Amino acid sequence: MHPLLHTLAGTAMSCLAAGALAATACRVESPANLVPVIELYTSEGCSSCPPADRWLSSLKPAAASGRAVVQAFHVGYWDYIGWADRFASPAHTQRQREVSARNGLTGIYTPQLVRNGRDFKDYAQAVAGGEAARARIELQRLADDAFEATVSPAPDVSTWSAYWTVTENGHSSKVKAGENQGEFLQHDFVVRQYVQAGDYRGGAKLTLRSVPASAGHPRQVNLVVFDPRSGRPLQALSLGC
Repeated sequence: MHPLLHTLAGTAMSCLAAGALAATACRVESPANLVPVIELYTSEGCSSCPPADRWLSSLKPAAASGRAVVQAFHVGYWDYIGWADRFASPAHTQRQREVSARNGLTGIYTPQLVRNGRDFKDYAQAVAGGEAARARIELQRLADDAFEATVSPAPDVSTWSAYWTVTENGHSSKVKAGENQGEFLQHDFVVRQYVQAGDYRGGAKLTLRSVPASAGHPRQVNLVVFDPRSGRPLQALSLGC
């Protein structure tokens, strides 16, 4: 091989190796302040939900910059009207019931906005920060669909719980029945996986085997660490890879 071609080939191999290394390196640490946790309970069968879904999509800059962990939990209790929400899960409805019980509500509804574990009406203030975090999280990807988090609670935290979600952007549906018949709905932050991670004392390492990434739908892997008595987050973190 000509010396110049040999050099070019070696450079190309080095670039490929560097690219492969960059593809697997994905790690983030939580800030000192509490990252707001935004949950929207929504349904494709609810005519009041599309405006709330559009508002949630407007939070992409906040989520991308680490200023919020954003999740759209689709529920299926409106499916009886005639349109089955393909993103709904009974686990999402159960979570909504638990959140509502902690808030002293008599029932569940859509669209419901929950901020830091509390029923919340002021959409304009949803991502406002400033509160100090009571836990520290380091989150990294170990392989394509394997993730690990190191959680260090504050000294005054005796027990804590956590849950994982995997959310995806860029989904859409052409609704053919029900209250939204004929509408073309677009969704971001759709929860595709929800995993309760257990209860802990002191620091711990948590792992997640995620559902495979969907082509064309950027995903976020989220970990929310919370007080098991109040449901209020101690810290939350999102990893976009």
